Amino acid sequence: MSSTSHSATRITGGSLLIALGIIYGDIGTSPLYVMKAIMGERAISETLVYGGISCVVWTLTIQTTLKYVVLILRADNNGEGGIFSLYALVRRHAKWLTVPAIIGGSALLADGIITPPISVSSAVEGLELIYPHIPTMPIVIVILTLLFLLQSFGTQIVGKAFGPIMFIWFTMLGALGVASVMEHPEILSAINPYYAYQLLFTTPGGFWILGAVFLCTTGAEALYSDLGHCGKENIRISWTFVKTCLLLNYFGQGAWLMQHTGELLPSLPIANPFYAVMPEWFLIIGIGIATIAAVIASQALITGSFTLISEAIRLNFWPKVRLIYPTNVKGQIYVPSINLLLWIGCVVVVLIFKESANMEAAYGMAITITMLMTTTLLSYYLFTKRVAKIWVLAFLVLYLAIEGSFFVANLVKFKDGGWFSLTIAILVITLMYIWRKAFYIKKRLTEYVPIKDYLEQLRNLRDDTSIPKYTTHLVFMSSADRTSEIESKIIYSIFQKRPKRADIYWFIHVKTMDEPYTMEYKATMLDGKDVIRIDFRLGFRVEQRINLFFRKVVEDLVKNGEVDITSRYSSLNKQNMIGDFRFVVLEKFLSYENDLPFWENTVMQSYFNVKQFTTSEGKWFGLDTSSVKVEKVPLIINPAREVDLHRVS
Repeated sequence: MSSTSHSATRITGGSLLIALGIIYGDIGTSPLYVMKAIMGERAISETLVYGGISCVVWTLTIQTTLKYVVLILRADNNGEGGIFSLYALVRRHAKWLTVPAIIGGSALLADGIITPPISVSSAVEGLELIYPHIPTMPIVIVILTLLFLLQSFGTQIVGKAFGPIMFIWFTMLGALGVASVMEHPEILSAINPYYAYQLLFTTPGGFWILGAVFLCTTGAEALYSDLGHCGKENIRISWTFVKTCLLLNYFGQGAWLMQHTGELLPSLPIANPFYAVMPEWFLIIGIGIATIAAVIASQALITGSFTLISEAIRLNFWPKVRLIYPTNVKGQIYVPSINLLLWIGCVVVVLIFKESANMEAAYGMAITITMLMTTTLLSYYLFTKRVAKIWVLAFLVLYLAIEGSFFVANLVKFKDGGWFSLTIAILVITLMYIWRKAFYIKKRLTEYVPIKDYLEQLRNLRDDTSIPKYTTHLVFMSSADRTSEIESKIIYSIFQKRPKRADIYWFIHVKTMDEPYTMEYKATMLDGKDVIRIDFRLGFRVEQRINLFFRKVVEDLVKNGEVDITSRYSSLNKQNMIGDFRFVVLEKFLSYENDLPFWENTVMQSYFNVKQFTTSEGKWFGLDTSSVKVEKVPLIINPAREVDLHRVS
């Protein structure tokens, strides 16, 4: 993977366009619904308009720009971002950090199910201004389906296709905003934070408007999640352009609203200020561009979800599902199972909530949880980097206060739709907890034995011609971290399950590193040239193609004269034929003969029930299926109590 293209992370015009296409869709289409949500059913007033825009300006400045673009992009893990990359940077310092990582990752995945429907619905509903009776739900579902079908081509292709469109979109936002501001230039004074204070703390019920204001920054987490796709400098430079266009459009919407003070937004001919600032002749063009941009809005969360799951798998938070690398560009990944689940979730959201106004209640609540968890992890990261404690504390207090306020304000949405995103988040948290807990239970109960105690037996077995030869090279996948140890189940498989006589025994161990693109190996000769252990150290973003990597290792060892892979069959040896290789993968199952505590038994039962739907160990490690033998072995957990059984004559 280290040889993959890094072109997406260099600063060029093309890479900036790709950044626009991949990561700014969500935050970039927020003008479609933010001001509409802030106004709600309230009478339009100067306090509401100026205060709402002031809240948006300072949310985009303090939350998006300062926290994410300036600060959190510094916490990159060798160029990779996202809550799990951040967790990988700090996990060795404290075990409790697993909790915010699981909660934050789950909430982000839940948000990925809400983002596409609300973005696409908000845009498509603009067609009702021209065709009042057009059914929008079928159109939204068709568009979402096409978008998810497009994912298999890779985010580089998606970014190249979407980037120019998003450039047009942001340019349009800025131009429309400037034209509208000319009608009421006083709106620019809303940049004064006093208006935000006045709305939130002196206006009755004003604080709860924060739930709608928060919608302007929901895509901020995607900036960090998609860091590996675009690079931090591309994000920082392009954000300057994006933020300028967004603010101009919000000011423009505010200028239009000020021309209708005292009225209710839903009663106006055009009930969405985003479309109201468009000239009548431009309306159909604007709706078309908005619809395309809204489709692209879904891309940030979809690619972020793929990144999230790939990292979760390496960190033992998620089942081993199929991962596809559709291009040779660093960070590009496609996860078919997640693509399908997201599509199903999005369709369900459209069918349940029907309109974007109803989806606003479900939107934003989960992502506040992710942001709170990211703040917790980043604070600990800053602490480990020996940043002055006073600054770490100031950061923690400031953002817990801001994001805590957003979360509390979003709680009023719970019964109207917030329950949906929280339900999805809880389901994902449960699965991650089960997978993580099962990993530690298996690790705790797997028995390891010193391999040196069995070297002589392996030599005797190799020389025992009374036993038919199983293969020339016998390769086992081992989970033993220590070079000197091996699982007792492997010893059982070699000597007892069916004696496996071979000329050379190989034991392969794969360790997932905290760095994303590490690719290293270490070869240890345990018994001359006939018992060899290979330790792979692979980054959490590296595709585990063990078949390919092992072949490379064997070539290196042969070249160095450390091993002879020529067939030991005399007839084949004379012709210098390479010996045959056979992999054995042990898959555990839960034995009925165990005395597990109730909760651990429930966790393990759930684990094995899910595991039957996931990728097999052989396929996960990229092994050639024609040379792989999968053996089922029981996971004995505490021998069952003795049976009171007596022999009778």
